[in-house]
Amino acid sequence: MRGYDSFVTEVRKKVFTEVARLAYEGGDYGRVEELPYKIVPGEIASHRESIFLERAIAGERVRLAMGLPLRPVYEHRPLSEGVNESAIAEKYYDPPLINIINYACNACPTKQVRVTDVCQGCLSRSCHQVCPKGAVKFDHGKSVIDQDKCIKCGKCADACPYHAIVKLERPCVAACGMDAIGSDEHGRAKINYDKCVSCGQCLVSCPFGAIVDKGQIFQLIHAMKKGYKVIAIVAPAFVGQFGDYLTPEKLTAAMKILGFDSVVEVAVGADLCTIDEAKEYLERVPGGKTYMGTSCCPAWISMVDTYFPDQADHISMTLTPMVLTARMVKKANPGCKVCFIGPCAAKKLEASREHIRSDVDFVLTFEELQGMFEAKEVWYADVVGDDPLDKGSADGRGFAVSGGVAQAVENVVKEMDPTVDMKVMKAEGLRECRKMMTLAKAGKLNGYLLEGMACPGGCIAGAGTIRPIAKAAKLIENYKKEAPLQSASQSEFAELADRLD
Repeated sequence: MRGYDSFVTEVRKKVFTEVARLAYEGGDYGRVEELPYKIVPGEIASHRESIFLERAIAGERVRLAMGLPLRPVYEHRPLSEGVNESAIAEKYYDPPLINIINYACNACPTKQVRVTDVCQGCLSRSCHQVCPKGAVKFDHGKSVIDQDKCIKCGKCADACPYHAIVKLERPCVAACGMDAIGSDEHGRAKINYDKCVSCGQCLVSCPFGAIVDKGQIFQLIHAMKKGYKVIAIVAPAFVGQFGDYLTPEKLTAAMKILGFDSVVEVAVGADLCTIDEAKEYLERVPGGKTYMGTSCCPAWISMVDTYFPDQADHISMTLTPMVLTARMVKKANPGCKVCFIGPCAAKKLEASREHIRSDVDFVLTFEELQGMFEAKEVWYADVVGDDPLDKGSADGRGFAVSGGVAQAVENVVKEMDPTVDMKVMKAEGLRECRKMMTLAKAGKLNGYLLEGMACPGGCIAGAGTIRPIAKAAKLIENYKKEAPLQSASQSEFAELADRLD
C-alpha cells in the first residue's frame, strides 16, 4: 500500500539511494558488486529463505535502476556487466520497461474461490444454493468447493452469512487493467508485452517486490557531472510527496543541491494542454455527434490503441503537459537537457518514443528523486529557499487528481462559449477506462469529453508516488486553492498553446 513503509519499499529506497550515490561519487564502477551487501546487510535473511536470495534480488533491482537488463539465471554474469557502458549522459529505455525478477516471484495462486475454517456448517447452505455449477459440496457438515467445477464467479462468497468464503486473485493480475499478466511454466507471473502499457500498477501491487521498472538516475547524474544544464520539470502531484518540510517554496533550492539548474512546474504545460483541448473539443464535438478523449495519460492512450484501435482518432491530438512543458523549456534554453519528475512509470515509455526523445531526456519518479536526496544527504528542514512555483493555475495543478483534467477543460470551454452544454465522463483505472470506451464505441457517449486515467485516483496514485493516495488528494486540493491563477486561460504562456505542437 502506497505511503506505508514495508520491506519492499525499504529495499526500493535503498536501491535508488545507492545507485545515486555511486553515480555522484564516480570512480571504479566495479563497486556496484558491493551494493547488494549494503542494501541487505548481515548474515541472516529477514524476509526470504536465504540472505543470498535477498541479495540476488537486490542486485537485479540495482541493475534495473541503472537502466540495465536483467541477467539470465542459467549462466554466470557479473552484476557489473554493462555498467561502464551505461555511465553516460544519455540513454533511452531499452524494452521492456516493466520487468519481473522470476526468482522473487512467489508464484501466487491464480484466481480461486476457497472456503476458510470460519465456515460454520450452517443449515441454510446458501453457498450451495447459489452456485450455478454445483461446485459446492459438504464434507462433515462443512462447505467444500470442487475446483474442477468452480467458475470463480464468487456468488457463494457473496451469499455466505459468515464471509467464510474468499476470492483469491494474484495482486498483480488484479491490478492489471490490461489483462496482460499470465503465468509461465513454473506458475510465476509473466507479462504479455503486446498488452502491457507500462502503467506500473502491477509494480506497486506485488507484495513480494518482484516487479520492477527501469530507471535513469545513473545517466541523469552523469549528465549533470559532465556540465549539461539540466532543467527539472515537475508534475503537480509532487506536493507533499517528500514530507511536510519540503514545501513548494523550497523545492528549487533543494533540487539545485542535487545538481539541477532550475525547476519548472508542469502545471504550466497542463494549462496549455487545457486551452488546446478546449479549442479542440469545440471544433470536434459540434452538436454532440461524436466524442473526444483527453490526451494527458499515456497509459490510457495506449489502452485505446490496443483494445479500441478504430476509436483512436477520437483521442485529442493535444500534446501531454510533460511534452508541452519540455518544448517550452528547450525553446527558452537551447542545448539544455530536460528531466521530467513525476509519479508515473508510463511517462518513461512516452519519453522513449522517437518523436518525444528530443523533448524529454530523462524521466524520474518521485521515489527515484527521493533516492537522490538521500544520497546527497539533503535534510529538507535545513533547506533554505523561497522560490515559489507560481506560474501554473489551479486548473493546471488539478491535473494530478482524477477528474481534474476534464474539469479544467470544461472551465475553459465555458469561458470560450457559455452556450455549450458540455458533458463529461471520467474513468480511473484501466478496467474502468475500457468500460467507458465500450460505451463510447457503442455511440452512447456522443457529445462527451472523456477523461481516462490509468491509475485509480489519478496521477497521485502513480507507480512512483510515496504518500498515501487520500492524503495526496487533500494536499493537491489545498495547493489548488493557493494558486495565484484559477483558470488555465489566465496563464501568461497561453499564447504559446498553438506554437508548441
